[in-house]
Order: sequence, then C-alpha cells, then structure tokens
Amino acid sequence: MKTIHIFILFIAVAVAQLFVPAQMIFNQESIITNGTAYKFKTQPVDPSDPYRGKYINLNYEQNSFITTDTVWDRKDKVYVYLETDSLGFAKVNAVSKTLVNLDKDFFIAEVVWYNKKDQKLNFNLPFNRYYMEETKAYDAEVAVRNNQRDSIKNNTYALVYIKNGEVVLSDVVISGISIKEYVEKDIEKTID
Repeated sequence: MKTIHIFILFIAVAVAQLFVPAQMIFNQESIITNGTAYKFKTQPVDPSDPYRGKYINLNYEQNSFITTDTVWDRKDKVYVYLETDSLGFAKVNAVSKTLVNLDKDFFIAEVVWYNKKDQKLNFNLPFNRYYMEETKAYDAEVAVRNNQRDSIKNNTYALVYIKNGEVVLSDVVISGISIKEYVEKDIEKTID
C-alpha cells in the first residue's frame, strides 16, 4: 500500500515538473500570437556586462517620460502606456502609478529616478536581456554595438510583444535582419 502512495506522489511531481514549463511556454506563445508587436529603438550596449556570453544586454531610447507628477520613489512600480510613432516605433503615451486604462497596451516598469528640474521620470524596461545560444551571444552584442554607431538611424531595434501588461522580447533586428541570422552571416564571413 505504501509503494502505491509513493508511486502516485512520484507521478504527481513528474506531471507538475512538466506542467510548469509547458504553461510558461504556452503563456509566452500566447502573448506573441495574440499580443501587439512594438519596435523599441535600442541604444548602445554596455560592453562591460559580465554576462555577455549568455545574453545581449539592451538599453532603450524609450526609458523616460515627462510628467508633472513628482511623487516617485526609486523602485516604485510604474504602468507605462504605449502608442506607435510615425515610423512604427514604440512611444510612451502615458505613465501611471495604478492601472487606469485597459484599452491601451501597457507594461509594468520600475522607477529609476525622477528629475524634478526636467520633470522627467526615468524607468527600467522589463525586457532588457535577449537570451541567445552562449557561443553566439558575444558576437551578437558586438554586432548590436557596432550598428548603433552606424550613421543610419533606426537600424537596430527590439521586437517586443505586449498583451495585458505581459511582455515577450521576441527578437533583436539589425538592418531588417534577425540578430540570429545576422550573427550567422558574420560568422560565415569570418570563416571564409
């Protein structure tokens, strides 16, 4: 009788271990399938990130908003509402301390600081790491950094899907090419 209980417990734990990752994958795929895609302009990557071998660390141009609300503390939660500019890039439309508009796409960010002089709220976006195969991540980060120095504006951006406040960083695009393909082409060039 005791072995049956242990076997049932084992099966329950095994199912739970499969269910949790499957649910996470399903949620992310649901956001990509049913969410709205936004392109976020990136800024140059910090080359001294100690984890660059595992992911690309991204900085964004849209990391602040002018607001007259002066009561912001570091690490506060801020609801960031979006719209798209004339070039198709994400643009912050409004910020709020509470969820006020379910009709607009939003995500939750963390306050870095509020500059009272400029009335500018600065925040960290929750999708600043793009994970890649470890052997390609450094090359990808170098490619992003080098293309940021390029004279062509808006040639590097992150493709982020947003649905009900949930976000998925789907891809990083350089000159219209996915970072995965871009790095593959660079690797092939160096081999030839």
